[in-house]
Amino acid sequence: MRSIIVAYSKLEDAKRIRAILIRHGLNVNGVCTTVDRAISLASTLYGGVVICGYHLSDGIYLDLAEGLAENFQVLLATSPRNVDDTSIPPNTVFLPTPLKVQELLQTLLPMLGEVPLRRKKEKPAPRNEADQQKIDQAKEILMERNHMTEPEAHRYLQKCAMDSGTKIVETAEMVILLASPS
Repeated sequence: MRSIIVAYSKLEDAKRIRAILIRHGLNVNGVCTTVDRAISLASTLYGGVVICGYHLSDGIYLDLAEGLAENFQVLLATSPRNVDDTSIPPNTVFLPTPLKVQELLQTLLPMLGEVPLRRKKEKPAPRNEADQQKIDQAKEILMERNHMTEPEAHRYLQKCAMDSGTKIVETAEMVILLASPS
């Protein structure tokens, strides 16, 4: 499993997020309040996701996103008024606050590649119409929930599929499944 770091300017907020993730069976590798500490902690780990707010004690999420190695992504949880969609770096996924636990998990799990790995088949079959509809539905969910453009949603699905070793349609099915009310 890939690593999770929670970084918020208020330690209590970071601990609350960590408690939610642990309650849902996820292992949190560290909690911190500064950009420098988050980058330092990430440098000791193989790869994963840093969940953070807009401001940290010594900088903002952009400083964190720029300082992380390429095997880490940032899950930015903040008010939509704090970000401009054009300024979000490619290694950052935006999740609007107030946070809902289900939305947090639905966004985080694909970023972590929490999809069972499967062996590759000889040659990929051409995508049929049903598969394309699933992909389009998953992109719509991502566009609505995470305020992504269509190309960003498609890239997100592709990256999650590559990271987890699955086909894009399987990743789309997971996004749809996670988005459906329990």
